Amino acid sequence: MSAPLPAVQEPASAPVAVKRSSWSGYLRQPVAALSVLVLLVMVLMAVFAPLIADEPSGAGPDVLQPPSGAHWFGTDDLGQDVFAQVVWGTRTSLVIGLAASLLAIVLGTAIGLAAAYFRPIDAVATVITDVMLALPTLPLMIMLAAVVNPNVWTLTLIIGFFAWPEVARLIRSQGLVVSAMPYIDGARVLGATGWRIVTREILPAVVSLMIVSVLITASRAVISEAGLSFLGLGDPDAWSWGRILLNAQRSGTIALAWWQTLFPSLAILFLVLAATLAGTRINDIRDPRRNGG
Repeated sequence: MSAPLPAVQEPASAPVAVKRSSWSGYLRQPVAALSVLVLLVMVLMAVFAPLIADEPSGAGPDVLQPPSGAHWFGTDDLGQDVFAQVVWGTRTSLVIGLAASLLAIVLGTAIGLAAAYFRPIDAVATVITDVMLALPTLPLMIMLAAVVNPNVWTLTLIIGFFAWPEVARLIRSQGLVVSAMPYIDGARVLGATGWRIVTREILPAVVSLMIVSVLITASRAVISEAGLSFLGLGDPDAWSWGRILLNAQRSGTIALAWWQTLFPSLAILFLVLAATLAGTRINDIRDPRRNGG
């Protein structure tokens, strides 16, 4: 006589099942699994750096030694172990990359969501974002880093400040799509405030895009930090991959001791490549057309 309940409840559980299958299939992709593995190794190396190698300091007797069993990555012109420099540089580079990325995500998401839902804010936010994107980022970062006292936190603020416009544009574009959905109009008719709609309805819909932005922005922040450090605008008291390259350039041994630049450059390459590929694969599972949805 009455309609069976399972037929009514089934559509509600279907999106959850699709989402779980999408994320469970993420790590079954070889590229995604390898990228996550590389990122995990980098994070563990940064966290346990004191247990892996002693912090490089002073001078040693083994000057400009090539890679060997005693020194896996060779030594520099002061006899310091390059492997230890790369390990300790991982900590600084990751801290700056993640912190600058989180700063950019917070600013970009707040501005993007506000522009997507509140029309009066959209016009102003769009102009500011376009102006920021049109600015020559690298020269301005160099100028600011030269003016302020360069350390880990000032570099984080500088890099994060110039990274938010791209995040804001992505979040705004996705937020405009979500804000045009019928259930947003329904929430508005039921009396939901703008703050509630933005935080409870639109924000959850852009979380996966935020994760992708964190990975991509962090990789770009690592490149920016390495560039600034190579120009002598990094933290002189903290090892970073850019500082290793700077020391090799200042010592004039780049042509003689190829290992001084090879291994920190490979570390930057692997981190940026892994973060980019991991973010790309996450972006793929967001697309229902690639998941049979």
